[in-house]
Amino acid sequence: MESGTIISWEKKEGDKLNEGDLLAEIETDKASMGFETPEEGYLAKILVSAGTKNVPIGKLVCIIVSDQADVDAFKNFVSTESDKTEEPDSKKSDVKESPTVTSSTSYPPPPPPPSSPLPPSFLESSANTQNRVYSSPLAKKIASELGLSLEKLGSGSGIHGSIKAPDLQNFKSLKISQQSVTQPAFEELTSSNAQSVLTQHFSKSKQTIPHYYLSTEINIDNTVDMNTKINKLKEKDGISLSLNDFIIKATALACKQVPEANSSWQDTFIRQFNNVDVNVAVITENGLLFPIVFSAETKGLNSISTEVKELVAKAREGKLDPNDYQGGTVSIINLGMYGISNFSAIINPPQACILSVGSKYKKVVPHSKSDKGYKISDYLSVTLSCDHRVLDGAVGAQWVSVFKKYLENPDLMLL
Repeated sequence: MESGTIISWEKKEGDKLNEGDLLAEIETDKASMGFETPEEGYLAKILVSAGTKNVPIGKLVCIIVSDQADVDAFKNFVSTESDKTEEPDSKKSDVKESPTVTSSTSYPPPPPPPSSPLPPSFLESSANTQNRVYSSPLAKKIASELGLSLEKLGSGSGIHGSIKAPDLQNFKSLKISQQSVTQPAFEELTSSNAQSVLTQHFSKSKQTIPHYYLSTEINIDNTVDMNTKINKLKEKDGISLSLNDFIIKATALACKQVPEANSSWQDTFIRQFNNVDVNVAVITENGLLFPIVFSAETKGLNSISTEVKELVAKAREGKLDPNDYQGGTVSIINLGMYGISNFSAIINPPQACILSVGSKYKKVVPHSKSDKGYKISDYLSVTLSCDHRVLDGAVGAQWVSVFKKYLENPDLMLL
């Protein structure tokens, strides 16, 4: 994390602060969280306004004093730090440039503002589009919402006939039907800080890491049977395992057996980790998050299941702590719930591997013990994306083979 966004200030300048009070709400590259008051005092000055984006780590954002009498001393204080943050749009629109007028130039007085609603002919296409029309940003926004063309208005009540917001207010009362107004061709959506960081993160991964992909299908009859039996036996205890819990456990055990997959490229050397910390992808309204199941190789299926449920809930509520998602040694992303049979994910740097899991499906296979000579089995398609700098194809294939062994023989995960 290099920067963040101040969503809101919960205290005003001059307010009394107690240690632990919620001072502000901030958005990092992964989640939104509250920033608590570090010590008792008074909020003397807010230096970075709410809505400001890309506030760098370490930037002075406010001043807290211990004595109330010192608050006035900072009333006109201005930070001398270089400001590269992005002010909220609402503040940008308040800044207006005044045109420079020399004494040798004279202009006709601006026309008076319209005293009655503009004529419906405004909507017709008879205006001369060759004349440039000047307008304020707010007027452009209102015109866009109403589906009106500023070129057809001609002139407004602003300087030199520029169109201002009040010139368009009368059109709101006309309640023009949607049938007579052309809808915008598109809508521009502002990406969140988390989405921007994630985009840069994975774009760099695809551009700099030599990916290769290994896919296989796995017979999961035994895993499905064990999952069903455990859930039935432990239903009274509130235990409910999912197939994903078995996948996380099998991933961790495979990484212990093939440690090259539990490694990271460090330019001049390869770092191999002793613990397997599994990042589990969670899809939220703010984008993709990767909370971590730490030391998954040492945990039982029930512990993994409980921990994952808690992490998923926190991720979707935007309540993840930085410790919940910073780090990790290998990642898993499961799109099976969307009916995706197989796909190849982009590696989550600086890790060397990410496992893509598709949906469970049925397949007819030979079965000598059946009277019909066949049976219908449950299968799963998975793809391992690998960093060729860290592990070559043979080592990657070895990992896939070990992972497959654990899912086909889930009893081995209980040893």
